[in-house]
Amino acid sequence: MFEKTRLMTNIAIDTELEEKKSLNFIEQKIEQDLAEGKNGGRVQTRFPPEPNGYLHIGHAKAIALDFGIAEKYNGVCNLRMDDTNPQKEDTEYVEAIKKDIEWLGFKWGKILYASDYFQQLWDLAVELIKRGKAYVDEQTAEEIAAQKGTPTVPGTNSPYRDRPVEESLRLFNEMNSGNVEPGKMVLRAKIDMASDNMHFRDPIIYRTLNIPHWRTGNKWNAYPMYDFTHGQCDYWEGVTHSLCTLEFTSHRPLYDLFVDWAKECAGDDKPMDDNRPCQTEFNKLNLTHILLSKRNLLMLVNEGVVSGWDDPRMPTISAFRRRGYSPEGIKAFINKIGYTKFDALNQMSLFESAVRDDLNKRAQRVSAVINPVKLIITNFPEGETEVYQAQNNPENEADGTHEIEFSRELWIERDDFMEDAPKKFFRLGPGKEVRLKNSYIIRCPETDCCKKDADGNITEVYAELIPDTKTGQANSGMKIKGKTIHWVSCNHCLEAEVRNYDRLWMVENPRDEVAAYSKEQGKTRIDINDMRKFINPDSLEIKKAYVEKWCATRKPLDYLQFQRIGYYTPDYDSTAEHLIFNKTVGLKDTWKK
Repeated sequence: MFEKTRLMTNIAIDTELEEKKSLNFIEQKIEQDLAEGKNGGRVQTRFPPEPNGYLHIGHAKAIALDFGIAEKYNGVCNLRMDDTNPQKEDTEYVEAIKKDIEWLGFKWGKILYASDYFQQLWDLAVELIKRGKAYVDEQTAEEIAAQKGTPTVPGTNSPYRDRPVEESLRLFNEMNSGNVEPGKMVLRAKIDMASDNMHFRDPIIYRTLNIPHWRTGNKWNAYPMYDFTHGQCDYWEGVTHSLCTLEFTSHRPLYDLFVDWAKECAGDDKPMDDNRPCQTEFNKLNLTHILLSKRNLLMLVNEGVVSGWDDPRMPTISAFRRRGYSPEGIKAFINKIGYTKFDALNQMSLFESAVRDDLNKRAQRVSAVINPVKLIITNFPEGETEVYQAQNNPENEADGTHEIEFSRELWIERDDFMEDAPKKFFRLGPGKEVRLKNSYIIRCPETDCCKKDADGNITEVYAELIPDTKTGQANSGMKIKGKTIHWVSCNHCLEAEVRNYDRLWMVENPRDEVAAYSKEQGKTRIDINDMRKFINPDSLEIKKAYVEKWCATRKPLDYLQFQRIGYYTPDYDSTAEHLIFNKTVGLKDTWKK
């Protein structure tokens, strides 16, 4: 009995150790905080996008982490719009953000806005001025930048650093009056111009914009900077774990300092290291052949390079949704690459492999012919039709079946026939046999097996069916060297537009290569002409195809597998009169081509 008990104990210990090993570094930190009783044993996160564009695949990783952590530890994740820059923000983006999060399968606790805290932030700034921790600076942006020094050279104090508190208070109020030209005055935190951390060298915490805000109207003309907003909002909301990408690592000391100041000004008498958010950084999701800068994505939209934010060639979540990527496939990829403290460039092929694996489980199988040539079954009666039951998804019998029609004249892929076929060509050709999916085995005659037009293009292929070889018949198990090919009946199919998408960028790392090229041209910012040099002119191919009638019953966001071709989904613009299908991903990896 003792031995049995010891064995069970050892198994339990080993299991616990294995579970601990499987935790990423963020989860390990959270479990340590919970064990120490920090923040009252609560876990609260937030996802704080700026509504200045559509979310992209990089945001999906942050969403999965922020919401996933809250879910795992029975906490809550709020959605907070970082709307401190009314120049670029719009309600269109707010609604798009909410839609994307819901589509990925996550639910927020509350919807909040940084603008909810404008008065609190303003009052905190006033209090900091009174405490000698902030001052109004009237230098130009260029003068302030030069004054900051370099990582190896200390900065120099602003001539306004020691201006009287009353004067800074008066000027700070003036900044919000609407009478101060943008750029004439800023409010700076008074920290340390000699600090090794450049962010500590009296950072700007308020600037004047004189632009109405889409939520607060004309109440504010001066707006807080991101660094002065983020941490305090986290603190006031009760966020326990603020999860950010690696570029915010150097900002963390400033984040912590501003939270310290907010706690002090609020009279928070709890220990300084408790009752506060803890910032932890993780690696971004970077993919080959993708550009994620929202500024540059907006340029592509505005310049008509793509049809919109949800153009299936874009890296936005809405574009992936329109293209037919599944949220489960996206999350599977994110889980696969994990969270680390090192940025890496992930191969697009790995991403598509995860999507492909998921779609294989959920996509309905249909026949579609994209490069058609007519096949005539010479020994099948004219005008006669047979109806078969085609399995919707061999991975899931519960998906059922649908009807397909078979007739004398069929459309097949042109690549499935060769008049001068090599020895290892196992599709149709003179004297060759294939199995028609869900139907008969057929054989081409040795001679006169096709018809050509005046230019030598094949217009018709001829074959005979072999009797009793249909599924369930006596000779259905007949062994042949040929493969199984797909088809649609000429008299029972529908015409459709098929949009085949390829990579938008011709280079593996467009962010760096476009930037390098722009610099070579003597430019300080990337423009559309720089980007056009690296854009793939063949990123979209539109073709006419023939599809089963059943395809007309499918709706956008339904997952289809065009057998032997790839995964597709009906486009938003698809109608009964004009069917449109977007290619999601091929059945095989093509990224090495």
